[in-house]
Amino acid sequence: MEHRPLGSGGLHVSEVTYGNWLTHGELVEREAALACVRAALDAGITTFDTADVYAQGAAEELLGGALRGVRRESVEVATKVCLPTGEGPNDRGLSRKHIMESCHASLRRLGTDYVDLYQAHRFDDRTPLEETLLAFDDLVRQGKVLYLGVSEWTAGQIREALDLADQLGLPRRIVSNQPQYNMLWRVIEPEVLPLCQREGIGQLIFQPLAQGVLTGKYRPGEQPPDGSRAASGGRAPRFIGRVLGDRLLDRVQQLRPLADAAGLSMAQLAIAWTLSRDGVSSAIIGASRPEQVSENATAAGIRLDASLLAQIDDLLGDLIDRDPAKTAQMMSVKPEWAQPAWPNPSLR
Repeated sequence: MEHRPLGSGGLHVSEVTYGNWLTHGELVEREAALACVRAALDAGITTFDTADVYAQGAAEELLGGALRGVRRESVEVATKVCLPTGEGPNDRGLSRKHIMESCHASLRRLGTDYVDLYQAHRFDDRTPLEETLLAFDDLVRQGKVLYLGVSEWTAGQIREALDLADQLGLPRRIVSNQPQYNMLWRVIEPEVLPLCQREGIGQLIFQPLAQGVLTGKYRPGEQPPDGSRAASGGRAPRFIGRVLGDRLLDRVQQLRPLADAAGLSMAQLAIAWTLSRDGVSSAIIGASRPEQVSENATAAGIRLDASLLAQIDDLLGDLIDRDPAKTAQMMSVKPEWAQPAWPNPSLR
């Protein structure tokens, strides 16, 4: 496992990060989830990403338990705040009240005195940005948070935060952005990536496998395989339905000969593609089985040549989405991506 700096700061993260979004505490049994974390550690992964809202805190609890006994200084733990964790009006957003309460609750669930990276899970237009930045700054000064990041913010929102931090005389502690990014979904390329590269903000990207579609396990005209996320219960099918259209699945299958020629699985090809992009510090993977972790982690260190990257672009062609207006609208996929009856549900 290789490591990269997270932006221009001093924190280094593993090229592959292990995340537990819709798996730990919701779709995967406890013992299987613990085995996945152990497999991540065995593969040299040191960076772990979670959030207070994942399985309403159960994911943080499971991750904290899985890392118990691991030397704290040898791992980087990232979590997030903003999305609703309860029914009350203050159980969401980036107010001082919710940030402070959510951070303390996350620390308790994770069983740690501090998190390495604390991320604003979305932008909160209900709360003055100054209030948010000052609350985050207080957590850093208290030693409960080492670095700050954002997730699914637009270039304009990131720019506003950086400028306001300068006006307030705050150190520029935003070191990372966590966007959705993969071979198909490239909406951060026109605006977010150039801004972040200029400002020294690294990308900790999620969904490098596009909900597992880029592994090639979903085939046009066929039912999802047993045990796959699309065949599971819970919230997963409403997310993955946006990338199960037959036209998209057919095009993805055409990537298989490229992966075979490179001696890679399709999952390794997709993850290595994200790691080949300028500005990307790490790719977050999820898994329901430890062997998936072991396979996907080997994408670290793989370098794809320019001709292969060009072939991928040519093959995916008009299915690639680069619309910057969709930066914070991860569900707004192209119609030909989704199943015909997909309801396009809101994240909230």
